[in-house]
Amino acid sequence: MKGYEGNHENNQDRQGPKTREYLVFELVGQEYGIDILKVQEIRGYDAKMVAPIADAPAHVRGVMNLRGAIVPIVDLCAKLGIERAVYDERTVVVVLGLGARRVGIVVNGVSDVTELPPSQIKDPPRFGTDASSRFVTGIGTVDQRMLILVDIEALLEDDPSLDAGVQTRDRQGQGAMQGQAGRADVRP
Repeated sequence: MKGYEGNHENNQDRQGPKTREYLVFELVGQEYGIDILKVQEIRGYDAKMVAPIADAPAHVRGVMNLRGAIVPIVDLCAKLGIERAVYDERTVVVVLGLGARRVGIVVNGVSDVTELPPSQIKDPPRFGTDASSRFVTGIGTVDQRMLILVDIEALLEDDPSLDAGVQTRDRQGQGAMQGQAGRADVRP
């Protein structure tokens, strides 16, 4: 399945300055939305294509080689601390561009891309010092549907397991470490 691609600058004129587009996906029966501008592509999930990493946190399924780029794969249910999802034919990996790094998130399925004006977004409930208040940006309503809107970058930014470099070999046989900034630094 190809990723969503669109001309977001032209959409701004048509939608108005505050309407935003969200990729809507499902985790264990609940719908969530993330900013479509963070999405690079959507791929079917194949566990055989994900290489597990020893001693990785439980929410990191492993890494995937995506056209030469090593991409960490995160089980979003495990990251959020909710019931473990069952992987089936609808399960997909949403590949995200988060600054200089790419991360894949495993979700139960993707339903659509929806536009939400501010009038359809309510503030999320606050539960004291609950960590979710950092990354749940609102509750979107579309007809009878309720979408939990997530700042996916805030959710994943404090995760050192996703910043760890991946040791690779360049053509001359020298080790190269892919760092957080996305540049390859040559190491002896």
